Amino acid sequence: MTVLLVNKFHYRKGGSETYYFALAELLRSAGHRVLFFAMQDARNEACGEAGYFVSNVEYNGPAGALQKLRSAAKLLYSAEARDRFDALLQKEQPDIVHLNLVHRQITLSILEPCQKRGVPVVFTQHDLICVCPNYTCLSPDGVCEECLGGHFAPCVRHRCVKGSAAKSLLAAAEARLYRLRGSYNKIDRYLCPSAFYQTLLQRCRFTRSPVLHLPNFLPADTVYEWARPQGDALLYLGRLTPEKGVSTLLRALAACPGAQLRIAGDGPERAGLEALAAELGLGERAKFLGFLRGQALAGELHGCRGVVLPSEWYENGPYSVMEALSCGKPVLGSRIGGIPELVREGETGFLFPPKDAAALAGAMQKLLALPQTEYAALCEGCVRFAKERFSAAAHLRALTGIYEEAIAQKRAG
Repeated sequence: MTVLLVNKFHYRKGGSETYYFALAELLRSAGHRVLFFAMQDARNEACGEAGYFVSNVEYNGPAGALQKLRSAAKLLYSAEARDRFDALLQKEQPDIVHLNLVHRQITLSILEPCQKRGVPVVFTQHDLICVCPNYTCLSPDGVCEECLGGHFAPCVRHRCVKGSAAKSLLAAAEARLYRLRGSYNKIDRYLCPSAFYQTLLQRCRFTRSPVLHLPNFLPADTVYEWARPQGDALLYLGRLTPEKGVSTLLRALAACPGAQLRIAGDGPERAGLEALAAELGLGERAKFLGFLRGQALAGELHGCRGVVLPSEWYENGPYSVMEALSCGKPVLGSRIGGIPELVREGETGFLFPPKDAAALAGAMQKLLALPQTEYAALCEGCVRFAKERFSAAAHLRALTGIYEEAIAQKRAG
């Protein structure tokens, strides 16, 4: 079949793009034709459909009043995206459209040509944008579910979007507009990488369409094998942002004498976290490595004793956990969101309550103190779990089945 993948970023930016590009490769390996639709950007990977991509819209950079007004209008509805997408549909006639990240820069205006041409649409829920204007269920005070009932004034009241009243108002207006227009009923299937997201979204009743659970996958050439550690350091890999809980991790490290931590990632909180590490007297026990990728990141992952994910928000199906488990690295994870689906107590790692530095320190000590035989059994359990859970072949079978059902239902009217 011909599959049109949609994502606002067509370069490797985060977990959503990891899935988007890996899925394209997986579908092509099975003989399917893959097309793309995204936003124009100098960082984009080469693509035959690039001429149809929508103009770049940046909401976070500096802009004059007129530019901000135009951007705000495009956030709510993009006639350009609608028309360019319609032209692409007319030329290529895909069997199905698969959405990833589309809100704001692309918008759900592209659903109109899909309906007009009878093309079914599935939508992978990489975040919670369909029920939370801030897409993370986070307010300035932490995890928040006030908007999940379909009333979005709390987003404005708490200034949930980047601390800005104007951006929060626009996000709330977007959410309300899509509810009023019934946009979410125009999507045929919703796919959730975690059962947690599936349950939360079903509870919100934001659509009449099926909300399904389909876990993420690792590439077909993934080697599922325990990479024995070269040292006892723990590893954090990910963005350095408040909701990731790295400040809690540093406080836990301070309460765990002798433990070593390597931090692979960058972000707006880095300077503050480095200052906190100095204040706690961590010295060389906490090393900030910056953003790593490729062999440098693989080397850190293979050489650690375990990975720590101290998140304080509703994580979905984190690739950092998946990759760690595939090479036999136990994970210490917060008991929140979709993390407990991957971090099974005593089977693939250990859990602790989010924001609880003392409990995290205890989990760190527990992992570091495991006798070699118990540690080896834990690592081998990680590999078994990953091999069973993250199979590319299984994902492809399930996804193509969902595609076929959506296509058949659309053709049946």
